[in-house]
Amino acid sequence: MSDVAREAGVSLVTVSRALNTPEKVSRDTLAAVRRAIALLGYVPNLMAGSLASNRSRIVAAIVPTISNLVFAETIEALTHTLAGDGYQLLLGQSGYSKQVEAALVDTFLGRRVDGLVLTGFSQPKALRLKLQRANVPVVQTWGLPGPGHTTLIDMAVGFSNAGAGRAAARHLIDRGHRTLAFIGADEARSRQRLQGFRAEALAADLPEIEAAFIPPPVQIDAAGPCLEQMLTRRPDITAVFCNNDLLAAGLLFTCRQNGLPVPERLAIMGFGDLSISRAASPALSTIRIRRAEMGERAGKMLMARLGNSAPGAKFADLGFEVIERSST
Repeated sequence: MSDVAREAGVSLVTVSRALNTPEKVSRDTLAAVRRAIALLGYVPNLMAGSLASNRSRIVAAIVPTISNLVFAETIEALTHTLAGDGYQLLLGQSGYSKQVEAALVDTFLGRRVDGLVLTGFSQPKALRLKLQRANVPVVQTWGLPGPGHTTLIDMAVGFSNAGAGRAAARHLIDRGHRTLAFIGADEARSRQRLQGFRAEALAADLPEIEAAFIPPPVQIDAAGPCLEQMLTRRPDITAVFCNNDLLAAGLLFTCRQNGLPVPERLAIMGFGDLSISRAASPALSTIRIRRAEMGERAGKMLMARLGNSAPGAKFADLGFEVIERSST
C-alpha cells in the first residue's frame, strides 16, 4: 500500500480512502491511485481490512454437491443478492457428509465470514450450538424447521419436503393409481419426501409403498436398475415418484427401452421442475419449487441482519406447486 502511495504521490490515508470510500476522493487523485494500482499489480489485503472493520464482506454457503443442477439457481440468486450489497460468496461442497459439513463450518468461521447459508436441517446438535454461540447470522435452506423449531439455528427459508411428498402422492392417487413406488437419494430431504408420500398413501388406505434409495450424488441412469428390480418384486406398481427430475428422466429412458408406455403402463413424477422435465418425452409431471427465490430471500435475510435491521420472520415458507404434464 505504501508503494501505491509513493507511485501516486499521495498519502497512505488517501490510498485507503480511494479503495474504501472512493466517493470521498477527487477525480484526479482517484485516477492517480488507480493508475498506480494497475501499474504495480497491487491487491488489497482483505484480511487486514476485515480485522480493522470486523467485517470480511464474505458470506459462505454449503451445498451437498455442485453436480446437481437443482442447487445452481439458488446459489446464483444468492450470489447476485449479496453482490448488490458489496458481499462475495464463498462456496463449499459437503458431499452429503455431516463430518465434511462440520469441517467446512469450522474453516469458514476461521476465515471470519460474516454469514453462513446451509442446506437442510439435519445438522448435528453440537454443530447447531456451535453456530449459535459463534454469533454469526445463519440461514438454513431447502426445507423448514421441524416441530417446535428444534432444528432451527437462526433463520430459514424453504418449503416442506414432507408436504411435497404428500402432494405428489395425492396427484397420483387422484389419477387412479393404487400401487405406488418411490426412488430417491439416500439423504435426509429425500427421506422426508418419502415420509410425506407414505403418509398420504396410508391415509388413502393404499398398499405399502415400495421404496429404493441410491447413494448420492445420483446420476440420471441410476434409477433404471431400481425400477427393474421393483417391477420384478411388485409387477402391480403403476406409478413412481422420484426424488428429482434427473432420476425421473432416467426412468423415461428405461421405460422406452423396455417397451413400457408412459403413462399408460407406468406414470412417472419428478421433483424440482428442472428444464429436463419440460424437454423430456413425454414431458414430466413434477413438483415445482422456487429455487431462485430461495437464494434471493436467504441473501436478503443476511443483509438485513448485517445491516442491523430486523430480517422479519425467523423463517419463510415459499411453498411448492404440482405441475401436471404428460408423464402422469
